[in-house]
Amino acid sequence: MWWYSRPVRRRPDGLRAGKLVAGLLLVLASVAAGAQELSPRAYWPAPQGTRILTAVYAYSWGDIVTDPALPVTGAESSLNKAVVGYFHTLSLFGRTSNVVVELPYAWGSARGLVQGEERVRELAGLGDAAVTLSVNLKGAPAMSVAEFRELAAAPPSILAASLRIVAPTGRYAEDRLVNVGANRWAAKAELGYIQPLTPDWHLEIEAGAWFFGENDEFALGEREQDPVYAAEFHLVRRFARGDWASINANFFRGGRTSTDGTASNDRQRNGDLGLAYTFALDRKQSLKFAASAGVLTEAGGKYRTLSVNYIRLL
Repeated sequence: MWWYSRPVRRRPDGLRAGKLVAGLLLVLASVAAGAQELSPRAYWPAPQGTRILTAVYAYSWGDIVTDPALPVTGAESSLNKAVVGYFHTLSLFGRTSNVVVELPYAWGSARGLVQGEERVRELAGLGDAAVTLSVNLKGAPAMSVAEFRELAAAPPSILAASLRIVAPTGRYAEDRLVNVGANRWAAKAELGYIQPLTPDWHLEIEAGAWFFGENDEFALGEREQDPVYAAEFHLVRRFARGDWASINANFFRGGRTSTDGTASNDRQRNGDLGLAYTFALDRKQSLKFAASAGVLTEAGGKYRTLSVNYIRLL
């Protein structure tokens, strides 16, 4: 069964609290939760014509911070997410550009005590598909393999921009508070900057904003969300054979939701810390392992996440 709920008494406070207990799982289960992601090396260039297939598995678990005025305690959830992605490098106006297509599948559960009664939500299904276009603005023109090797040996400062679009393609039932899909369009505009400190040490800074469309089929009414403003910081160390490691941090704020014009007390001011390591299996395959944890949570989930990413050069 893709959705399950233990019966509870139908009280307005219970519904509102139940929505908040379930809300973070709904957000995490959709790709539109990009504000929480840690993405080192997102703007590192590649030779023109590079094609990569990726397969990611991530497991997240932890507590949910809700409005303390609500009658909800012990809120927690766990989420599994698998993402298949395709990456292609091309030339756009003579600059290195990338197109990334991602399709997620998620399953998990959320639980908590609402007015002393246990509420459980379980779900599974395809998530919302995402397409990202990134374009180098400075430092990495479209290049051949030989030219890329020269750049990697003496990397310049790099400035790039990206636009990510998330489409409402995921599984959604309008009579359920918890769904894998968000049933709305979302877009993230971002700038990324790479500053080499030495040939092997790089500092990466990313800043952007998520913008969300309306969900007019939310179970409790029309649901809107304010923009989420996010920043990421990565200290990257490159090794031989293409291996690399990074220390990662992010901070994001905003995202207050409202239902039928009534604002919720769920504005986010959150931050995460994480580590990642990628090592090459051979010339065409590599594995990336990552771990992160929420260190600042004003509203939403204070999560720990473990992930593994298989990367295959086509």
